[in-house]
Amino acid sequence: MIYNFDEVIDRRNTDALKLEALQPRWGRTDLIPLWVADMDFRTPPFIIKALRDRLENEILGYTVKPDSWYDSIINWVNQRYGWKVSREMMNFTPGIVPGLAMLIQSLTRPGDKVMVQPPVYHPFFLITQHNNREVVYNPLVLENGQFRMDMERFKEDVKGCKLFILCNPHNPGGRVWTKEELIEVARICDENGTIVVSDEIHADLTLPPNKHCSFATVSEEARRNSIVFMSPSKAFNMPGMASSYCIIENESIRRTFTAYINGSEYAEGNVFSFIGVAAAYSNGTEWLDQVIAYIQGNIDFTDRFLKERIPAIKAILPQASYLVFLDCRELGLSQPELVSLFVEGAHLALNDGAIFGKEGTGFMRLNVATPRSVLQKALEQLEKACNERQK
Repeated sequence: MIYNFDEVIDRRNTDALKLEALQPRWGRTDLIPLWVADMDFRTPPFIIKALRDRLENEILGYTVKPDSWYDSIINWVNQRYGWKVSREMMNFTPGIVPGLAMLIQSLTRPGDKVMVQPPVYHPFFLITQHNNREVVYNPLVLENGQFRMDMERFKEDVKGCKLFILCNPHNPGGRVWTKEELIEVARICDENGTIVVSDEIHADLTLPPNKHCSFATVSEEARRNSIVFMSPSKAFNMPGMASSYCIIENESIRRTFTAYINGSEYAEGNVFSFIGVAAAYSNGTEWLDQVIAYIQGNIDFTDRFLKERIPAIKAILPQASYLVFLDCRELGLSQPELVSLFVEGAHLALNDGAIFGKEGTGFMRLNVATPRSVLQKALEQLEKACNERQK
């Protein structure tokens, strides 16, 4: 089956966050929304069919986790990442960010240190702060157009930290960490008694020829000292279902976390929580291959457009996902001026790079998971705004 990602779909009147938040966040509604990390493509038809089939039985009663949920996850992570897991290692969470908050609450105490690597997905440090834990910042280094870890600084910053939240692959930079890098992270954290929490929500969107390594698979230290979060929500455009899961091989860590979430019934899910996951992982390979190819085409289109027509803005080419971090520092603007250029000048809603930490100052995050005609219009509006500013 050939899927049509060029179709422009009207998302008005669906309570879509990327539209409903325009007025409260930017004070206007005439912006092309290329910010929040969902796609403007139809959720795959096999997922929609699974939900419709369930609705044929018109009783939305209490629900257990079906065998299909467990089996689809076990098969998916084994086939794609060579990771053999069992049901006992798995826990449902109603989204990865809520799951991270539960981990922080169950495995640390107020005042404990949690390390993150800015520029990074901002809920990592926000939920840490909101739970009265101390954030330790271990900045990434931008070098030759890609982010890398400074391992010498990592060794110092991680000392005394209870948790390290790893963005794997990285958001907003799109970096796919190598096995060698992850082995070193695992070794350092194991020596320091720091548990690694690996957020792998973008893993399924790894762009060829890059290869994603699930953290727990890279070494024995990683296996016994990690918690891995995954979800089909980004890859199959179903984040509104708030369905994710974590896999914990270490029995002691798993027992502590499971006791916490079971004590508050956080892992119960709802009638639709498990159906979409099973449908995505059981039927999704062909659709996923096609959407990844389309996303790569949009990334290439963006890169060419900027090089040819707005050379002062440079794309950090992602190795995974549809998020492109735009390096706008050559424009010579303050961050408020940069945001104004995009919003007031180009009529675009992107993520302000500074929300990912001060290391994101001078950057904007662009979501290219949209029909190419929309992306082209957005880039042309940005080109016009940049040209008018130079007059």
